Parts: sequence; structure tokens; C-alpha cells
Amino acid sequence: MSQLDEIDLTKTLSKEESDARVIKAQHRLTQLRLFTAGLLEPNQVGPGLVVLFEGFDAAGKGGAIRRLTASIDPRHVRVKPVGPPSDEELRHHFLWRFQSVIPGEGEMTVFDRSWYGRLLVERVEKLIDKDTVELSATEIVQFERMLTNNNTTVVKFWLFISEEEQLKRFNERANDPLKHWKLTPDDWRNREKRDDYMKALNFAVQSTDKKHARWNLIPAESKHYARVAVLETLIQRWTHDLERRGHEVPAARSGDFLS
Repeated sequence: MSQLDEIDLTKTLSKEESDARVIKAQHRLTQLRLFTAGLLEPNQVGPGLVVLFEGFDAAGKGGAIRRLTASIDPRHVRVKPVGPPSDEELRHHFLWRFQSVIPGEGEMTVFDRSWYGRLLVERVEKLIDKDTVELSATEIVQFERMLTNNNTTVVKFWLFISEEEQLKRFNERANDPLKHWKLTPDDWRNREKRDDYMKALNFAVQSTDKKHARWNLIPAESKHYARVAVLETLIQRWTHDLERRGHEVPAARSGDFLS
């Protein structure tokens, strides 16, 4: 049984409970961000933080990212949407285009899609062969290990929804003038290749889920559940890595999420 088979899509929360827990988690995230930026304790700058989001189209990555960054001063977080590589980027190693936005110490970058397009889109679209896929997976593991060894915390999320829920969300986007722009012909084409994407995802998770950069597979059938799961998981992973590196993490304030 793979890790994907263990994802429980029945998990849900009411809107009221979700909203309350999101607010508490946002307070704690703001506190942790100020701490790692060196704004709470003099000379206490923390490691850089990479938060990476992948998932099926319409899985709720945008909504989760908005809630993650909502309470953080824009000067203290960078959100990087990742699309297909440009002609110039294709002339370099596939990881080259990410170097300029990797956070330094005391900085934070959120990736809306990432270098995992190499193991997903490029594999499914047959832009690279099997040997290159396997080599790329090894290089990604090495890249993420290099980041963690160089004082960077890496937290990876995959938001998982069923084929039926995805179709429902696609249709909602198609019928909403304010969301229609989110739905593209590529989204429909990718949906037809779900089996291929599942195989690619299984390989990506199995080959790159390492101790230094674990995958967090989030059931996202319920957006209310997924948003809470993302924020609270990030707090746990972030706090653990700070403590592992010897930082005395400030306690959560009364009423805030307790990591």
C-alpha cells in the first residue's frame, strides 16, 4: 500500500471550526515569522523557510496559500507562482530557475507549484524519458538536502482531491464569471490523464519523501479541513525544525495555536 492509498478523503470540518482554527494558526505563524526574521529577539535570525505546494488542479492550493500568508507582513514573505519554463530556462539545468528565489536566512518563500513539475508534468507529457525522470528525482533529493544543510527549512504539501470533487470544482469555475479565468483547456486535458499523474505522483512521493524534506499529503476534499491541516502542519514542522537546530522557540501566546 502506498502513502496515497492512506489518504482519508472523508476528513472534514465545519466552516465555524475551520475559521476559528485558521485564525489561531495565523497568529502563531505570524509569531514564528517575526521570530525567524529576527524581529522578536535581537541577533536571533532563524533559518530560511521554503513552503512548497503541489496538488491536482482545483485542489485548493491558492486558498491555502492566501490563508497562510494573510497575517504575515508582505515584506516578510515571497509567493512564487511557477509555470512552464521559458526558453532561456530550458537552456539550463531544470533547477537553475529556482535559485534566485530560494530564501536566505531569516527569509521565507512560498512556491505555488515547484521543481516537482519535472517529475509530474514533464514526465506525463513525455518531455523527458524514464532515465531522466529517475535522475531528476535523485537530483531533487540532493537539492533539498543541500537546502536543509545550508540552514533552510523545507516543508512540502500535496493537496489531494478525488476525480469527482475535481469535476465539481471545474464546473463551478466554468459557471462563475469571477473564477472562469482559473479554468484552462490544459486543466481539462490534464484531468483526462489522471491515471498517468497518479503513477507519476506515486513515484515522486516514494522517491523524494526523505527525513530532511518530508511530504505532507493533505486530504483536500473539504476545503475547510485542508486549510486548517496545512497551517497546523506547517506550524508543527517549522517548530520542530527550529528546535532541532537549537533555537529556543517562543511559546504560543494564550489562545493561539499550541505547536
